[in-house]
Amino acid sequence: MVTPINIPEDWDDNSLILFEEFCELVRTPQRTVHDWRRRGFGPVWTHFQGVGPLYVTAAEARRFLAAADVSQVEVRSDG
Repeated sequence: MVTPINIPEDWDDNSLILFEEFCELVRTPQRTVHDWRRRGFGPVWTHFQGVGPLYVTAAEARRFLAAADVSQVEVRSDG
């Protein structure tokens, strides 16, 4: 069974989420999310004044998660 990933309702849309926090929230390795960025897939990230840590707004994270189509997720089995 797949457990839905949601941004907490009490987070303001303008709240900022660090790249590392987003990866933990969506339970996805950082290298995978970096690959999403490289391929133009995933949420829109920003830096303050073009430098420093990557951030995404809670609203953008919600938009990305709502647009995710579970039927397109690749499921692997080692068995």
